[in-house]
Amino acid sequence: ADYLDNGNNKMAIQQADKLLKKHKDLHCAKVLKAIGLQRTGKQDEAYALAQEVAALEPTDDNSLQALTILYREMHRPELVTKLYEAAVKKVPNSEEYHSHLFMAYARVGEYKKMQQAGMALYKIVPKNPYYFWSVMSLIMQSISAQDENLSKTMFLPLAERMVEKMVKEDKIEAEAEVELYYMILERLEKYKEALDVVRGKLGEKLTSELQSRENKCMAMYKKLHRWPECNALARRLLLKNSDDWQFYITYFDSVFQLIDESWTPPAEEEHSLEGEVHCSIEQAVNFIEERISEESKSSRPLRGPYLAKLELIRRLRHRGCNDEYKLGDPEELMFQYFKKFGDKPCCFTDLKVFVDLLPPSQYTKFTRQLLDVIPLAAAAENEVALPGDIKALQQHLCVVQLSRLLGIYHAMEKKQKLAVVRELMLRYRHGLEFGKSCLKTELQFSDYYCLLAVHLLLDLWLEGEEAAVWQCLTLLEEGLSHSPSNAQFKLLLIRIYCRLGAFEPVSELYSSLDAKHIQHDTIGYLLTRYAGSLGHYAAASQSCNFALRFFHSNQKDTSEYIIQAYKYGAFEKIPEFIAFRNRLNSSLHFAQVRTERMLLDLLLEANISTSLEESIKSMSLSPEEDDIPWKDLRDNRDLTVLFSWDPKDRDISEEHRKLSLEEETLWLRIRSLTLRLVSGLPTLGHTIQPKNSEKTAENGVSSKIDTIRALLQQLEAAVDSGKKFLEQKIQYPVLGPPPTRMAGFFSSGSCQCQTSLFYLVSDIYELDTNGLEDSAEIQERIGSSFKSLVERLTDLFNKCKGDLIEVRDGTLKTHPNLLENLVFFVETISIALWVSSYCDSVLRPFKSNLQKKKKKKKESSVAMPPVFTHFLDYVTELQTLTSNVIDHIKGLEIILTALKLEELSLKDTLLLQEEKKFTKTVQGKVQSSYHHSVQEIGELLKKRLDTIKKLKI
Repeated sequence: ADYLDNGNNKMAIQQADKLLKKHKDLHCAKVLKAIGLQRTGKQDEAYALAQEVAALEPTDDNSLQALTILYREMHRPELVTKLYEAAVKKVPNSEEYHSHLFMAYARVGEYKKMQQAGMALYKIVPKNPYYFWSVMSLIMQSISAQDENLSKTMFLPLAERMVEKMVKEDKIEAEAEVELYYMILERLEKYKEALDVVRGKLGEKLTSELQSRENKCMAMYKKLHRWPECNALARRLLLKNSDDWQFYITYFDSVFQLIDESWTPPAEEEHSLEGEVHCSIEQAVNFIEERISEESKSSRPLRGPYLAKLELIRRLRHRGCNDEYKLGDPEELMFQYFKKFGDKPCCFTDLKVFVDLLPPSQYTKFTRQLLDVIPLAAAAENEVALPGDIKALQQHLCVVQLSRLLGIYHAMEKKQKLAVVRELMLRYRHGLEFGKSCLKTELQFSDYYCLLAVHLLLDLWLEGEEAAVWQCLTLLEEGLSHSPSNAQFKLLLIRIYCRLGAFEPVSELYSSLDAKHIQHDTIGYLLTRYAGSLGHYAAASQSCNFALRFFHSNQKDTSEYIIQAYKYGAFEKIPEFIAFRNRLNSSLHFAQVRTERMLLDLLLEANISTSLEESIKSMSLSPEEDDIPWKDLRDNRDLTVLFSWDPKDRDISEEHRKLSLEEETLWLRIRSLTLRLVSGLPTLGHTIQPKNSEKTAENGVSSKIDTIRALLQQLEAAVDSGKKFLEQKIQYPVLGPPPTRMAGFFSSGSCQCQTSLFYLVSDIYELDTNGLEDSAEIQERIGSSFKSLVERLTDLFNKCKGDLIEVRDGTLKTHPNLLENLVFFVETISIALWVSSYCDSVLRPFKSNLQKKKKKKKESSVAMPPVFTHFLDYVTELQTLTSNVIDHIKGLEIILTALKLEELSLKDTLLLQEEKKFTKTVQGKVQSSYHHSVQEIGELLKKRLDTIKKLKI
């Protein structure tokens, strides 16, 4: 066991063998040996050995524990349940084995059996937790039940009765048990009863979370539309803590609900269960004013009351009744707020919510007013006035962010924008002085200046200013050198490099972000969208692996979390864990990465290092199966991960999200169907059958071609939907979601090529079943398909021609679309070759039969059917075309190597000396990345060329 713990698996196997020589039947040694075998990659031997022991139904703890570990490593948790079922039968009174059995069921989600196991445990050892394990399993049955009715009429009422029994017998001990009771009543929509539980004696146990009782009461009041109680409770809680924002929202919601219902307090008794109720605007206004005057006495400044005043103004305006209540002018209130909190980073995000209260004509005046109260000092007459400390810097930064948000910068001319960029960078470099003592892991105080300058340059680039994008990269690289852990710099660099078609620097940037756990799903798209499409195949494989490793381990990990939740009685977390697991399983990103990963593997290996058939088999792919949950796809991407200070009309909107999801799903459908069509090729394998025999339908081959034809129709439909979608010509914001590769797939002609290749498969299959004799028409059709395919592939190659990087007027311009087209060409030619090898497998037997006939008849001229010459010409042309592309790529490599970027006199005199070195670095990175892409594409094409040479019949 020690050897296993230290990872020395071979020694562990040897030690186990020694033991087994002395004691032939030592179960535990056998299992430990099996673990060693499993870890050294001998899965089948390990499994056989484990089943030997399991068949004997061991009951010793060591063997059971060791087998559990082994099955877990094999990803076969269902075998653990069988183990403990047997053990429990033999040792029926063991508390330990029963609880292991319960947990084993929990791992595989067998809720009904969990319920029974929980009750069995409770009978042996009447401890409360076991009883409630059983109750929780009922709730889980209700959650997982497909039939809503069943869960409300059977599982939940049963769970409720089980808890009520314990309540009546006064056996409720722990907080978790009360939580569980509340959860059942809430799911049964018995809100009144749930409220009574929380307010009653049982509710006193709810102590672990702050305000746990109050929050639960509030939730029930809202469900019951008991606005007086909502209001009174929110009022009471705000008196205790006037900085708790959620209660302000509830307070306002309830006041306006009561006004709309014209509610009046009863004359005699209490206003409500929770005490005094406010039901008029005057009361609300006075209440907020009181909170503000209270705040002035508090030891630390509180933001809540001031923001609540702005919130109230907004609501009153929305109802069209602001003038009656003199709460003050929003502009003045925001100015006062800035004076009080302007030196806090949160000031901008607080005010951002309320800027729509300002009239656009006042924007410039408002920002000037703020600037006037910041202590800035200029060294000389015409120089920029700079802050003297971090507080002043933070205040100034807040105003700059507001100016961007209010669209003041957007309205400027190019010259003004460049002047602002200069000023922001001056302020950025000046601000670095305040951060000299910062650690490597801390951000510099002035980082946002640099980021805002880059945003302004991005505006210029989108308006057609080519040089601006290089300046963006220059400033970001400079920023990163001073603040190496600023994620915003890294994310923006990733986006811009990818837009320029340079993937190489991105891998390193992404790995330095150190994305953890769920981030592989939320920001992984930044990596996987571009790696493969820019020809970085090795990096693409690696980035898919990162993501897949996370998604696969999530399956295993979630079961462990659920088990911990049972052990510690954190019942309300269990449905959350299950929802989390489902959310990840139906993640759009997960489906994309799975599909792209398999296409990539086929591209790199099929018919190169292994045959297409073996590759497909090892992925257990089949054309009939579709494992993507189309109906439930969840878009878990974080599209706002990049900071943006853009005004609402330029920022990413809900509409953009919807469109992006639609586009991603359409593209995924095309890719997934392509993958399934390719996986169908080996299934059509050549089986020699007498013509017209009835057997074809039975052996399933004819149904295989039907599958392929059906998939082809689906592909046509998906392509049509994709084209319709692109007709809308959608432009996402530059920091919004990146568009898919769909547009390039259509415009390069790659799509038409791939579809006609799959139609060709259908024709060749027909030739195969009809034979050569009377199939002149099919042969003609195949011949003309070959011809048009070569033309289409040549067209596709023509769309790859041109310089990848060109120098125009002293500025670099990259052409990533040429690179993407090259990648599409490689993929399309690979599919062409897989289809050709299918043709080859059909035509070879025909040819050898003809030659046999020829020998028998001793005739010198048995006419060769035309399909053979068609095929030979086609293969020869493919070979020539591929050689030409390889030569073209060699040419590109030479040009890229010869590009002397150092000599580029970037005419922009704005660049300072220190910036120039960063510009050099940036251009070097882009050049090297393009060089790398072209090399990888060239290498792969050479391997494909070798496979063409084998196709001569």
